[in-house]
Parts: sequence; structure tokens; C-alpha cells
Amino acid sequence: MQNVDYDLVIIGGGPAGMTAGLYAARARLNVILIERMSPGGQVLVTDWIENYPGFPEGLSGADLAMKMSEQAQRFGLEIEYDEVQSLDLKTDVKTVRLSGKTITTHAIILATGASPRKLGVPGEDMLIGRGISFCGTCDGPFYKDKIVAAVGGGDTAVQESVFLTKFAKKVILIHRRDELRATRILQERAFENDKIEILWDSIVTSVSGGLMNLDTVNVENVKTGETQKLGVDGCFIWVGIKPNAGFLDDAIKLDDYGFVITDQNMETSVPGVFAAGDGRMTPLRQIATAVGDGSIAAFKAEHYIENVNK
Repeated sequence: MQNVDYDLVIIGGGPAGMTAGLYAARARLNVILIERMSPGGQVLVTDWIENYPGFPEGLSGADLAMKMSEQAQRFGLEIEYDEVQSLDLKTDVKTVRLSGKTITTHAIILATGASPRKLGVPGEDMLIGRGISFCGTCDGPFYKDKIVAAVGGGDTAVQESVFLTKFAKKVILIHRRDELRATRILQERAFENDKIEILWDSIVTSVSGGLMNLDTVNVENVKTGETQKLGVDGCFIWVGIKPNAGFLDDAIKLDDYGFVITDQNMETSVPGVFAAGDGRMTPLRQIATAVGDGSIAAFKAEHYIENVNK
């Protein structure tokens, strides 16, 4: 049997990756977790979490990420901060190419998560970081007593819009349908908040502003065709996510949206490669489901490694 650097390489340090790392380290596997930024993933930019079991009063995303990281490392999980460039999965010994070196492993868990999806409208790219934002927790304080637009209708859009009212004097929530997709309790909070105005049946067609700041969001009603210019100081976009899977190329099977296809055991189309969390094809993307994915992936990876080493 060819020697490898690690039994298991976990790519991504969000809830799925950290949970997989915890389980793998407790199983005494020779495991390393590769994270390109800070452990936590999208949890880090979540203001407050109140639907994760065990915390009846809720807790901040940053606190939960820190607790997960500390717990995994207490059992000896090795974490390295680097970015995966590519994978070679053609043989039983898999190769992971990082920015500064190459490592080999018997098994891989892809826990790369997902990133916010852009609108793809004129002016957006130029104004990202200059009025266009994807993180209310990060940038909300910059808009104290100002007017901001928010785009979307799901849980994130509604929850973050409510959060923005802590700072902004008005939040204009733009949604392309005539009803929100967010859970009922979040909808109720938005409807009861007199700082939130909802533009139904509307889409953003373009954004504009000066060299350093956004000042206008152009909106069209999809039913009437009526257009209007919204004078705002910022625009927050929450219209879904896209998988962080650019380095995968054609190495494993993906769905039409680029998410990794797995079975119920988190197994991908390549033996010894598993996927967990928001980056895989799944009907629900929550912290609780990511944690469940990560534990299953680590459990199945352990069995796979045991069979390889027989």
C-alpha cells in the first residue's frame, strides 16, 4: 500500500467541515482540515442564530464558529490555512494541490460551502464594496440613519433586513414575487417592523453611483413594467448562493447548478470522496443539516479508510 501524508483531508472549515474534523480526530484518524480564510464559513457573518439546538437564547455566528473550532482542536484536529488549487482523483491515492505544496490522502471530504450569488446587473461589479454588500452583519453599522435597499425574499434576506433596521432609518426590501419565501416567524418580524418597506413583484435592473459610492437602484415591476429609481445609500443582496467548487472542474459529478451530487452516505461519484454541507445538492442548507452531513461524511470516510488499509 502506497504511503500517504494523511488518511483524510477535509476541505472547508464551516460547520460541516468542523464537525467532520471533530469526528475524524476523535476516531484517531490522521486528518487535516484545509481552510482558506477563517473557520466558520458563512456562519461567521450571521448576526444571531436562534434555530440551532442547545442554545435556547441563541448565540452569535462568530461565537458558534469559535466553539466549533475549539472543540475540534481539543481532540487534535490539525488546521492549515491555505487554498486548494486542484485535485487529482484518478487513483486510490488522491492528490490535493495547495497554493504552496501538494499533499496525498486516502479520502477527502468536500465541505467547501457556498457564497452569495450576485444579481448580474449593470453597475454591480463596479460598486461591490462601495455600496453593494452581501453581509448585513459586516456592513450594517456603516449605514446608521441612512436608507438602504435589500434584495431577496428568503430567510437570509428577511432576517438580515430586520437586522439592518438596528442601524438604517429605512430598509426597502425588493422581492420579485408577491409573497416572501422566508419562514413565517421571520416574515412576521418584517411585517411588524415599521422601518421595512417591501416592494413586491419587483426586480433590480441596474445600480449606479459615483466613483466611491452607490446612490441609485433602478427597479422594475415584473407585472406592470413600471420602473422607478430608488435613491439609497447602500444595497444588500441576498438572492441565493453558488457553490465554492471552482477547483473541482470535472473531477466529480455536479448538478446543473454546480453543487456536488451525493447519496445519503455523503458519497460522491468518486470512491473515497465525500461531500457535506452547503456545497452539496441538498433540499435544506442550515447549520443543523451541515453538522449532520459532516458527521455522516466522517463516519463513512473512516470506514472507507479502514477498508483501503486492510
